[in-house]
Amino acid sequence: MQTLTLNNGVHLPALGLGVFQTPPDETRAAVAAALDVGYRHVDTAAAYGNEREVGEAIRNSGVPRGELFIETKVWISDYGYDETLHAFDKSSGKLGVDQLDLFILHQPLPSDFGKTLDAYRALEALLADGKVRAIGVSNFMVDHLRALLDVATVVPAVNQLEIHLYFQQREVQAFDSEHGILNQAWSPIGGITFYRDSGHTSALEDPVIGEISRAHGKSPAQVLLRWGLQQGRSVIPKSTKPERIAQNLDVFDFELTADELVAIDKLETGKRGGPEPESITLAKFGTPIPEA
Repeated sequence: MQTLTLNNGVHLPALGLGVFQTPPDETRAAVAAALDVGYRHVDTAAAYGNEREVGEAIRNSGVPRGELFIETKVWISDYGYDETLHAFDKSSGKLGVDQLDLFILHQPLPSDFGKTLDAYRALEALLADGKVRAIGVSNFMVDHLRALLDVATVVPAVNQLEIHLYFQQREVQAFDSEHGILNQAWSPIGGITFYRDSGHTSALEDPVIGEISRAHGKSPAQVLLRWGLQQGRSVIPKSTKPERIAQNLDVFDFELTADELVAIDKLETGKRGGPEPESITLAKFGTPIPEA
Protein backbone atom coordinates (compact mmCIF):
# COMPACT_ATOMS: atom_id res chain seq x y z
CA MET A 1 0.00 0.00 0.00
CA GLN A 2 1.32 3.41 -0.97
CA THR A 3 1.25 5.94 1.86
CA LEU A 4 1.12 9.73 1.88
CA THR A 5 2.74 11.90 4.51
CA LEU A 6 0.53 14.58 6.05
CA ASN A 7 1.87 18.02 6.98
CA ASN A 8 2.41 16.90 10.59
CA GLY A 9 4.35 13.77 9.63
CA VAL A 10 1.50 11.29 10.06
CA HIS A 11 1.35 8.61 7.35
CA LEU A 12 -1.98 7.94 5.65
CA PRO A 13 -2.68 4.94 3.36
CA ALA A 14 -3.28 6.56 -0.02
CA LEU A 15 -6.33 4.43 -0.83
CA GLY A 16 -9.12 3.82 1.64
CA LEU A 17 -12.67 2.51 1.75
CA GLY A 18 -15.47 5.07 1.83
CA VAL A 19 -18.86 4.19 3.33
CA PHE A 20 -21.03 7.15 2.27
CA GLN A 21 -24.64 6.07 1.66
CA THR A 22 -23.83 2.52 2.76
CA PRO A 23 -26.62 1.19 5.02
CA PRO A 24 -25.40 0.11 8.48
CA ASP A 25 -25.83 -3.64 7.91
CA GLU A 26 -24.01 -3.47 4.57
CA THR A 27 -21.30 -1.31 6.11
CA ARG A 28 -20.27 -4.05 8.51
CA ALA A 29 -19.79 -6.55 5.66
CA ALA A 30 -18.09 -4.04 3.33
CA VAL A 31 -15.51 -2.99 5.93
CA ALA A 32 -14.86 -6.63 6.84
CA ALA A 33 -14.27 -7.49 3.18
CA ALA A 34 -11.97 -4.49 2.72
CA LEU A 35 -9.83 -5.28 5.75
CA ASP A 36 -9.61 -8.90 4.68
CA VAL A 37 -8.03 -8.00 1.31
CA GLY A 38 -5.60 -5.45 2.71
CA TYR A 39 -7.29 -2.08 3.16
CA ARG A 40 -6.02 -0.26 6.24
CA HIS A 41 -7.82 3.07 5.85
CA VAL A 42 -11.57 3.52 6.39
CA ASP A 43 -13.40 6.83 5.97
CA THR A 44 -16.77 7.36 7.64
CA ALA A 45 -18.71 10.28 9.15
CA ALA A 46 -21.13 10.99 11.97
CA ALA A 47 -23.76 11.99 9.40
CA TYR A 48 -23.50 8.65 7.58
CA GLY A 49 -25.09 6.84 10.52
CA ASN A 50 -22.73 3.87 10.24
CA GLU A 51 -19.78 4.63 12.54
CA ARG A 52 -20.90 1.93 14.97
CA GLU A 53 -20.86 -0.74 12.26
CA VAL A 54 -17.44 0.42 11.04
CA GLY A 55 -16.17 -0.03 14.58
CA GLU A 56 -17.72 -3.49 14.90
CA ALA A 57 -16.11 -4.65 11.66
CA ILE A 58 -12.74 -3.31 12.76
CA ARG A 59 -12.91 -5.07 16.13
CA ASN A 60 -14.03 -8.34 14.54
CA SER A 61 -11.30 -8.23 11.88
CA GLY A 62 -8.42 -9.04 14.19
CA VAL A 63 -6.29 -6.36 12.50
CA PRO A 64 -4.22 -4.59 15.17
CA ARG A 65 -5.39 -1.04 15.86
CA GLY A 66 -1.92 0.31 15.16
CA GLU A 67 -2.14 -0.88 11.54
CA LEU A 68 -5.39 0.97 10.87
CA PHE A 69 -6.14 4.53 9.83
CA ILE A 70 -9.63 5.57 10.96
CA GLU A 71 -11.08 8.80 9.63
CA THR A 72 -14.42 10.38 10.49
CA LYS A 73 -16.16 13.74 10.27
CA VAL A 74 -18.05 16.18 12.50
CA TRP A 75 -21.47 17.15 11.18
CA ILE A 76 -22.60 20.83 11.14
CA SER A 77 -25.22 20.27 13.84
CA ASP A 78 -22.31 19.61 16.23
CA TYR A 79 -20.33 22.74 15.33
CA GLY A 80 -19.22 25.04 18.12
CA TYR A 81 -16.33 24.52 20.54
CA ASP A 82 -17.96 22.44 23.26
CA GLU A 83 -20.30 20.76 20.80
CA THR A 84 -17.41 19.56 18.65
CA LEU A 85 -15.50 18.27 21.65
CA HIS A 86 -18.59 16.22 22.44
CA ALA A 87 -18.82 15.14 18.78
CA PHE A 88 -15.46 13.44 19.29
CA ASP A 89 -16.92 11.53 22.25
CA LYS A 90 -19.88 10.43 20.15
CA SER A 91 -17.80 9.30 17.18
CA SER A 92 -15.04 7.62 19.17
CA GLY A 93 -17.66 5.90 21.31
CA LYS A 94 -19.49 4.48 18.30
CA LEU A 95 -16.24 3.46 16.63
CA GLY A 96 -14.97 1.94 19.87
CA VAL A 97 -11.59 3.67 19.82
CA ASP A 98 -9.81 6.07 22.16
CA GLN A 99 -7.98 7.92 19.40
CA LEU A 100 -8.95 8.90 15.84
CA ASP A 101 -6.33 9.05 13.13
CA LEU A 102 -8.05 11.88 11.26
CA PHE A 103 -10.99 14.02 12.43
CA ILE A 104 -12.36 16.58 10.00
CA LEU A 105 -15.15 19.12 9.64
CA HIS A 106 -17.65 17.69 7.17
CA GLN A 107 -18.74 20.98 5.56
CA PRO A 108 -18.15 24.68 5.96
CA LEU A 109 -21.17 26.44 7.44
CA PRO A 110 -21.11 29.75 5.53
CA SER A 111 -24.30 31.03 7.17
CA ASP A 112 -22.57 30.86 10.59
CA PHE A 113 -18.87 30.64 9.89
CA GLY A 114 -18.13 31.57 13.49
CA LYS A 115 -19.46 28.15 14.49
CA THR A 116 -17.18 26.58 11.89
CA LEU A 117 -14.16 28.36 13.36
CA ASP A 118 -15.15 27.35 16.90
CA ALA A 119 -15.47 23.75 15.73
CA TYR A 120 -12.00 23.88 14.22
CA ARG A 121 -10.59 25.29 17.48
CA ALA A 122 -12.02 22.20 19.16
CA LEU A 123 -10.21 19.99 16.63
CA GLU A 124 -6.99 21.82 17.48
CA ALA A 125 -7.60 21.13 21.18
CA LEU A 126 -8.26 17.44 20.50
CA LEU A 127 -5.04 17.28 18.50
CA ALA A 128 -3.07 18.93 21.31
CA ASP A 129 -4.57 16.46 23.80
CA GLY A 130 -3.54 13.48 21.65
CA LYS A 131 -7.11 12.36 21.07
CA VAL A 132 -6.65 12.69 17.32
CA ARG A 133 -3.50 12.28 15.25
CA ALA A 134 -4.44 14.75 12.49
CA ILE A 135 -7.23 17.23 11.75
CA GLY A 136 -8.71 18.65 8.60
CA VAL A 137 -11.73 19.82 6.67
CA SER A 138 -14.01 18.67 3.87
CA ASN A 139 -15.71 20.53 1.03
CA PHE A 140 -13.92 23.79 1.92
CA MET A 141 -13.51 26.19 -0.98
CA VAL A 142 -10.67 28.73 -1.26
CA ASP A 143 -12.59 31.51 0.52
CA HIS A 144 -13.42 29.19 3.40
CA LEU A 145 -9.81 28.06 3.65
CA ARG A 146 -8.48 31.61 3.64
CA ALA A 147 -10.85 32.61 6.44
CA LEU A 148 -9.86 29.53 8.43
CA LEU A 149 -6.12 30.00 7.93
CA ASP A 150 -6.39 33.60 9.12
CA VAL A 151 -7.17 32.36 12.64
CA ALA A 152 -6.08 28.71 12.81
CA THR A 153 -3.00 27.68 14.75
CA VAL A 154 -2.83 24.34 12.92
CA VAL A 155 -3.01 24.13 9.13
CA PRO A 156 -5.50 21.42 8.11
CA ALA A 157 -3.77 18.20 7.13
CA VAL A 158 -6.49 17.24 4.63
CA ASN A 159 -9.27 18.80 2.57
CA GLN A 160 -11.67 16.09 1.41
CA LEU A 161 -13.35 17.19 -1.81
CA GLU A 162 -15.53 15.94 -4.63
CA ILE A 163 -12.81 15.23 -7.21
CA HIS A 164 -13.29 13.03 -10.24
CA LEU A 165 -12.75 13.20 -13.99
CA TYR A 166 -15.77 15.45 -14.59
CA PHE A 167 -15.31 17.78 -11.60
CA GLN A 168 -11.69 18.42 -10.68
CA GLN A 169 -11.77 21.59 -8.51
CA ARG A 170 -8.31 22.61 -9.72
CA GLU A 171 -8.33 26.01 -8.02
CA VAL A 172 -9.01 24.47 -4.62
CA GLN A 173 -6.53 21.67 -5.22
CA ALA A 174 -3.82 24.17 -6.12
CA PHE A 175 -4.54 26.27 -3.02
CA ASP A 176 -4.41 23.17 -0.83
CA SER A 177 -1.10 22.04 -2.32
CA GLU A 178 0.38 25.51 -1.90
CA HIS A 179 -0.44 25.41 1.81
CA GLY A 180 0.60 21.81 2.49
CA ILE A 181 -2.97 20.48 2.68
CA LEU A 182 -3.51 17.03 1.16
CA ASN A 183 -6.31 16.75 -1.38
CA GLN A 184 -8.48 13.74 -0.63
CA ALA A 185 -11.03 12.71 -3.26
CA TRP A 186 -14.50 11.56 -2.36
CA SER A 187 -16.41 10.03 -5.27
CA PRO A 188 -13.06 9.52 -7.09
CA ILE A 189 -14.70 7.28 -9.67
CA GLY A 190 -17.50 9.79 -10.34
CA GLY A 191 -20.16 7.94 -8.42
CA ILE A 192 -23.90 7.58 -8.74
CA THR A 193 -24.69 10.87 -6.99
CA PHE A 194 -22.78 12.70 -9.68
CA TYR A 195 -24.14 11.12 -12.81
CA ARG A 196 -27.69 10.91 -11.49
CA ASP A 197 -27.86 14.66 -10.80
CA SER A 198 -25.50 16.12 -13.40
CA GLY A 199 -26.81 14.81 -16.69
CA HIS A 200 -23.77 12.59 -17.34
CA THR A 201 -23.82 8.86 -17.75
CA SER A 202 -21.50 6.84 -15.52
CA ALA A 203 -17.82 7.74 -15.73
CA LEU A 204 -17.22 4.00 -16.11
CA GLU A 205 -18.84 4.22 -19.55
CA ASP A 206 -16.76 7.15 -20.78
CA PRO A 207 -15.06 6.17 -24.10
CA VAL A 208 -11.77 7.86 -23.18
CA ILE A 209 -11.59 5.85 -19.96
CA GLY A 210 -12.60 2.69 -21.83
CA GLU A 211 -9.73 3.08 -24.27
CA ILE A 212 -7.19 3.62 -21.50
CA SER A 213 -8.52 0.68 -19.49
CA ARG A 214 -8.17 -1.65 -22.49
CA ALA A 215 -4.60 -0.47 -23.05
CA HIS A 216 -3.62 -1.48 -19.52
CA GLY A 217 -5.85 -4.50 -19.06
CA LYS A 218 -7.51 -2.75 -16.11
CA SER A 219 -11.09 -1.79 -15.32
CA PRO A 220 -12.34 1.79 -15.85
CA ALA A 221 -12.60 2.19 -12.07
CA GLN A 222 -8.98 1.14 -11.63
CA VAL A 223 -7.89 3.67 -14.26
CA LEU A 224 -9.75 6.48 -12.48
CA LEU A 225 -8.28 5.58 -9.11
CA ARG A 226 -4.80 5.39 -10.64
CA TRP A 227 -5.29 8.86 -12.16
CA GLY A 228 -6.04 10.27 -8.72
CA LEU A 229 -3.14 8.50 -7.05
CA GLN A 230 -0.62 9.56 -9.69
CA GLN A 231 -1.67 13.17 -9.19
CA GLY A 232 -0.82 12.89 -5.50
CA ARG A 233 -4.31 12.58 -4.04
CA SER A 234 -5.72 10.30 -1.40
CA VAL A 235 -8.69 8.41 -2.86
CA ILE A 236 -11.54 6.78 -0.94
CA PRO A 237 -13.74 4.77 -3.35
CA LYS A 238 -16.94 3.25 -2.06
CA SER A 239 -18.30 -0.20 -2.82
CA THR A 240 -20.27 -2.87 -0.99
CA LYS A 241 -19.38 -5.71 -3.39
CA PRO A 242 -16.37 -7.78 -2.22
CA GLU A 243 -15.08 -8.29 -5.76
CA ARG A 244 -15.19 -4.54 -6.50
CA ILE A 245 -13.63 -3.72 -3.14
CA ALA A 246 -10.71 -6.04 -3.97
CA GLN A 247 -10.44 -4.73 -7.52
CA ASN A 248 -10.28 -1.11 -6.35
CA LEU A 249 -7.23 -1.96 -4.25
CA ASP A 250 -5.41 -3.55 -7.19
CA VAL A 251 -4.09 -0.28 -8.64
CA PHE A 252 -0.45 -0.21 -7.58
CA ASP A 253 1.00 -2.39 -10.35
CA PHE A 254 0.59 -0.07 -13.36
CA GLU A 255 1.08 3.57 -14.33
CA LEU A 256 -0.77 5.85 -16.68
CA THR A 257 1.30 7.70 -19.27
CA ALA A 258 1.60 11.47 -19.28
CA ASP A 259 -0.67 11.59 -22.35
CA GLU A 260 -3.28 9.44 -20.62
CA LEU A 261 -3.26 11.69 -17.56
CA VAL A 262 -3.80 14.72 -19.80
CA ALA A 263 -6.62 12.97 -21.68
CA ILE A 264 -8.46 12.37 -18.41
CA ASP A 265 -7.80 15.94 -17.24
CA LYS A 266 -9.51 17.20 -20.42
CA LEU A 267 -12.80 15.52 -19.40
CA GLU A 268 -13.49 18.28 -16.84
CA THR A 269 -17.01 19.70 -17.14
CA GLY A 270 -17.18 22.01 -14.12
CA LYS A 271 -20.41 20.33 -12.98
CA ARG A 272 -20.61 19.46 -9.31
CA GLY A 273 -22.52 16.36 -8.22
CA GLY A 274 -22.74 17.06 -4.50
CA PRO A 275 -24.38 20.10 -2.88
CA GLU A 276 -22.88 23.55 -3.31
CA PRO A 277 -20.96 24.35 -0.13
CA GLU A 278 -22.67 27.75 0.05
CA SER A 279 -26.07 26.02 0.23
CA ILE A 280 -25.29 24.21 3.49
CA THR A 281 -27.34 25.67 6.36
CA LEU A 282 -28.46 24.36 9.72
CA ALA A 283 -32.07 24.97 8.72
CA LYS A 284 -31.76 22.64 5.71
CA PHE A 285 -29.16 20.13 6.84
CA GLY A 286 -28.90 20.35 10.64
CA THR A 287 -29.83 16.75 11.41
CA PRO A 288 -29.06 15.91 15.07
CA ILE A 289 -26.35 13.27 15.58
CA PRO A 290 -27.34 10.58 18.10
CA GLU A 291 -25.28 9.91 21.21
CA ALA A 292 -22.90 6.99 21.35
